[in-house]
Amino acid sequence: MLDTAPPRSLSFADQAAFWANLGVSVMGFSGAAAVLSPAGRQLPLPGAVLALVIGTAAGTAMVAAAGAVGAVTGAPAMAVLRGLFGTRLSYVPTLANIVQCVGWGVYELTVIALGVKALSHNRIPHAAVIVAAGVLSTVMAVWPLRVLQVLRRYVTVVVGAAMLYFTWHLLRHPLPPQPDASWSGFFPAVDTALASAVSFVPLAADYTRHARSVRAASGAALLGYSAAQVWCYALGMVALLHASGDPDRIFDTLLGVAAGWAFFAVLVVREADQSFANVYSTAMSIQNMLPRADRRVLAVGVGAVVTAAAMRVRDFSGFADFLTLIGSVFVPLCAVLVVDFFAGRGRRGWDLSQRARARPVMLLPWLFGFVVYQLFNPGSVAWWAGFWTRVQNAAGVHPGMWSSASLFSFLAAAAATWLVRAGAERAPS
Repeated sequence: MLDTAPPRSLSFADQAAFWANLGVSVMGFSGAAAVLSPAGRQLPLPGAVLALVIGTAAGTAMVAAAGAVGAVTGAPAMAVLRGLFGTRLSYVPTLANIVQCVGWGVYELTVIALGVKALSHNRIPHAAVIVAAGVLSTVMAVWPLRVLQVLRRYVTVVVGAAMLYFTWHLLRHPLPPQPDASWSGFFPAVDTALASAVSFVPLAADYTRHARSVRAASGAALLGYSAAQVWCYALGMVALLHASGDPDRIFDTLLGVAAGWAFFAVLVVREADQSFANVYSTAMSIQNMLPRADRRVLAVGVGAVVTAAAMRVRDFSGFADFLTLIGSVFVPLCAVLVVDFFAGRGRRGWDLSQRARARPVMLLPWLFGFVVYQLFNPGSVAWWAGFWTRVQNAAGVHPGMWSSASLFSFLAAAAATWLVRAGAERAPS
């Protein structure tokens, strides 16, 4: 059943440790390639780091704002959207979140399997690792609050030590030159870094609803996640440069460090908290549509689906396009959510019940923001990008190298929400 009066048991330290653990990811080492070389155009390292900092800060600010809504209402992330769209229409973003959470869960199990493969020199069967990681993630999703407190007390310290060890060793050696680097991919790199963070916007309230205060919830997300993602991706960029720009050799670079296998193993095992978060939030999203379902049963079912799907994935081809799609959906959704809650109807109290009336007009600014994002960055899937290229030509929109799809999308959706809200308030009751 939907519970908007959850236990407020998580301190600032509990939540900061949780978000910091989410920000450090073995997948982040590989994902750093999408920031350093967006669309195959390598940025100079200072430019890539700057893009990383800007994108992460902007994306995490969106996560913190969404988390603040969860802390205020005490409702899960998708149940919060009942107030924005109405109960029935909240199923639209709920389904989108289920798809992205399952996708992330599959990628997380895959990176665990690839990490174990690198550690064991391919001696442990891929399927066995996927099943073991899937079971661990599912068990964690059944008892989430206990997991968050364990992360703070033990795991964060060990992960921090591993990151410090790799940072010290990799920075001891001079970085190879980047003769062909240019700044032409700067804003696509910003969008990629932002998308990595903003993927947690539709998950944030699932955890911040348990925070002791709104300030603790938003501050912990902002500080914990942004610092960790910048550190993780920057370290991945350094490792990538040492690997001659080949993403497939990043793990070998880390394992080539003295005793690197031990610290790398820590990061691989800890990756389970990433897949746990996706399994848990998928279950919470389904519960928005099936409020009488037992969350623990849903978590077991979702874990089984994610595990089965991960059996068929062996690499990260398409990962950059996955991030672009996530950004185009959830960046404008965050804008609509934040503006309507803090500057509109949410101030007076949204209806989060099963009987919340539909607000179809609020879909328009979300759709508008999605279209703006696609006009500026449609990704690289041929048929999809081709369609939006034709739309660009018809509309006379030709984005340049300094165009940010995320920024324009957020501002467009926010402005449209403000206009819709203003119009609704002027309309006769």
